Amino acid sequence: MTDSLTILTEADGTALLTLNRPEKRNALSRALRAELVERLDELANNDSVRAVVLTGSGPVFCAGFDRSEFAEGGMDEVFEEATEYHRRVHTFAKPLIAAVNGPALGGGCDLAAMCDFRFAASSAVFGQPQVRFGAAAAYDLMRSVIESGAAREMCLTGRPYDAPEALAIGLVNRVVAQSELIEVAQRTALGIAGLPEDVPGSAKSGFVAQQPRLFGS
Repeated sequence: MTDSLTILTEADGTALLTLNRPEKRNALSRALRAELVERLDELANNDSVRAVVLTGSGPVFCAGFDRSEFAEGGMDEVFEEATEYHRRVHTFAKPLIAAVNGPALGGGCDLAAMCDFRFAASSAVFGQPQVRFGAAAAYDLMRSVIESGAAREMCLTGRPYDAPEALAIGLVNRVVAQSELIEVAQRTALGIAGLPEDVPGSAKSGFVAQQPRLFGS
């Protein structure tokens, strides 16, 4: 793909999908959201891939939606596309592990939350800071991952949560050293890919069937 906004590598039944817009803190532009969905569709249809790791290039996982695009107009179309993007990620058909290599804020926090589980580097920070600018936080999504009180606090205060606090409230499954993050995530993906043939896909189908029906799913 020319001028790709993602990097995709595959090995041993797994794939590593990297957001590749580091100069913009991997902000989710319309183009990046569309390409991310396209990549996930490719992986869903690739029988040789059984588990996927999602991470960001540079020091940031994802800084959220690209706010510079909000001034361009056509907001109804933007939000319609955004809803479809969320739905496609949230219902992706294979196990999806977030390797959160740095700040995951606003839409970046949502992206991590839409994965099946999350490993965080010690430098990771999570939060819904958009509420400070009058934008709604993704309470329903956050409530599907963490308990109600923690989700309400996150979505009302917009404050940052460092990796240890994110671990304490159940937002992440494990905190690891920055230098070990991708190795740990890929090793976990490899273990999932090595399960009996129907287990990863069947388990993910069960997860999707039981998760809240968000984003028009």
